[in-house]
Amino acid sequence: MRTATYFFIFLNLSLALFEEPAVYPLPFLATSVLEVLCLLVFLGRLTHFAKVTLHNVFWKDTKNICIMVAVLLSLADLAIYGVLRLYGVRSIRWSRIVRPIFLINFAESRQQIRRAFRSIRNTLPEITYVFLLFMFSLLMFSLMALKLFGERNLQTAEGLPYFRNYLEIVFDLYVLVTTANSPDVMMPAFDFSSWYALFFIAFVIVNTYIFMSLFLAVVYNNYKKHLKVMPGGACD
Repeated sequence: MRTATYFFIFLNLSLALFEEPAVYPLPFLATSVLEVLCLLVFLGRLTHFAKVTLHNVFWKDTKNICIMVAVLLSLADLAIYGVLRLYGVRSIRWSRIVRPIFLINFAESRQQIRRAFRSIRNTLPEITYVFLLFMFSLLMFSLMALKLFGERNLQTAEGLPYFRNYLEIVFDLYVLVTTANSPDVMMPAFDFSSWYALFFIAFVIVNTYIFMSLFLAVVYNNYKKHLKVMPGGACD
């Protein structure tokens, strides 16, 4: 039973490789039949577990409720997506994000997986303040960039307007935190005046080197703290 449950869990997770947009696309009918099969197996496993568990104990266990809700959401999303597809309406499968719930909440799942997930869940509220500070810094730098470059009619190498829309500036600077678009994002300003490089240097120092290091430290320390306080979760 455990092996079969694991097989259908990983089959359900691997469907993302074959569903549109896919790495190795398969017909919608094939992927939908496989998904319905997996969901029926999960529902059957849950029913079997309910038969051998006290009624009050079964319904008090949050894991069982999560699995049941995930199955119903997946079936509803699949049905809606199929109907919209018949009428030629493009949509997305939003229920894919609930698929890891099956890996985490089934009784067959390893305790370490659930413990790690609970540690992540307990860590998230405690890193909110650091994240909000980071977002405040990003928004302030974006506003400064709009004031510095917005009225200078600069253009990118592709001839597009440069730093004239606030939301686009926020996105470009957010990507710059990862240095993925460096130095392309700063070249139009640098070509206009080399002094503008100081703005981007200050932005990278504050957000990439300070905030990202601080964010990583807070996440690591809180995750480690929550992992230690859980039963069997001692770590060195």
